[in-house]
Amino acid sequence: MLGKPGRVFDRDVEWRHLAAFASPTAGRPRLGVVSGRRRQGKTYLVEALARESGGCYFGATQATEAESLRLFADAVGRCTNAPVPPRFLNWDEAIRYLFAVGGSLPGPIVIDEFPYLSKASPALASILQREIDRAVSEGTTISLILCGSAMSVMGRLLAGSAPLRGRASLELVIRPFDYPLAARYWEVSDSRLAAQLHAVVGGTPAYRRFVNDDGPRSMADFDEWVLRTVLNPASPLFREARYLLQEEADVRDTALYHSVLSAVANGNGTRGGIATYIGRRAADIGHHLAVLEDCGLLRRESEVFRSGRSRYRVADPLITFYQVVMRPQWGLLESGRARPVWQDAAARFSAQVLGPHFEQLCREFALAAPAGLFGALPGEVGSGVVADPARRSQIEVDVVVFAPTVPGEPRRVLSLGEAQWGEVLGARHLDRLRRARDLLAGRGYDTRDTVLTCYSAAGFDPIRSSPDDHVLALGLDDLYTQVKPE
Repeated sequence: MLGKPGRVFDRDVEWRHLAAFASPTAGRPRLGVVSGRRRQGKTYLVEALARESGGCYFGATQATEAESLRLFADAVGRCTNAPVPPRFLNWDEAIRYLFAVGGSLPGPIVIDEFPYLSKASPALASILQREIDRAVSEGTTISLILCGSAMSVMGRLLAGSAPLRGRASLELVIRPFDYPLAARYWEVSDSRLAAQLHAVVGGTPAYRRFVNDDGPRSMADFDEWVLRTVLNPASPLFREARYLLQEEADVRDTALYHSVLSAVANGNGTRGGIATYIGRRAADIGHHLAVLEDCGLLRRESEVFRSGRSRYRVADPLITFYQVVMRPQWGLLESGRARPVWQDAAARFSAQVLGPHFEQLCREFALAAPAGLFGALPGEVGSGVVADPARRSQIEVDVVVFAPTVPGEPRRVLSLGEAQWGEVLGARHLDRLRRARDLLAGRGYDTRDTVLTCYSAAGFDPIRSSPDDHVLALGLDDLYTQVKPE
């Protein structure tokens, strides 16, 4: 097994999968697909893999087919020490040559940013399929990794009737760091500071490089850090949220897509709410929602107590920050007036960025919490709304933890949780959770051992529980200390 280079932070699980794939296997070809949203460190990993294993790395660019073929030929020639670089008229020749010489390399051949190539040459995936099938029948040894950031394209490579479906032995998605690991990566030990930092940049590793390793040194420094980095027109982070959308291959009218993202970031999570916010009919935005979901910029989450209903959430915290704080005052920010803009946005940042982000952190915590915390390992974690017909109201439950489903038995609710960033939780919030628990019991859920959990970043009033209650109060420090990064 290849040792992971010391310069690679964490990514131990991902490296194990890649290193296992790179281990020589005689007599058969192998295909790996590595994908992930931009800036997650995919290129860093696969380039290190090619270097450590003695393989070959080729990073594609946005270019014509002819130029891409020349660049590819030069890369393959260097890797195979060819006295004269090969020259190809088309990808059919190039892939045939690659499969003829690739087996002589001790490590895998990596084609990075594969969507750039397939966009200019749509037949490329079919050519690869043909050569892989031929290599299988001939017993040819070759290891090939296709890597890319255009999630809508990479997601279709192995789906449905795609040419490469059934040919891959590795399908690896490089995801952002989870929130405890992101705190370690930024070297932040204060849990409140770590949560606020995560609400801005999430777990994307490249953003630390974008700000030259300049992280907030303390809570007192957080506002100044925001001003000198993400709200600074001279920082690459300043325009990053706009570029994330523009770089996606399936996005055409960026203004409309930004409006959809703005609607979701401002609390409109249903299709109807989004459509009303942007002034369109709900039927007219289905394609746009699907594209943003395929790109990994939106995620759709089912409401756990109402079948068939779902809500959309923005997947990247930086996009939420941009839509809530930056986009409404873009002109002032570009002119260098970041300080008054940031001061004016303080309430919006707390209510529309930190509040929803804290709820998401609590759901992530619940999913990764120790088995003993709620009595069993969770099978599903989400949020939901419990109807209260007697009071003609609805109870929103921020963190719902289910046990794994057992056929023929009632659905077991491990925990119902209320999460508040800026509000002290007490008896009133606990009563709401009790009411939700009792209503769910009346609807056939198993709530006998349900833990009523209060999550708060602001603290707790004395919480009095009855002998029948299982009550848990969790603050920010608990979220960061009770769950250890893998």
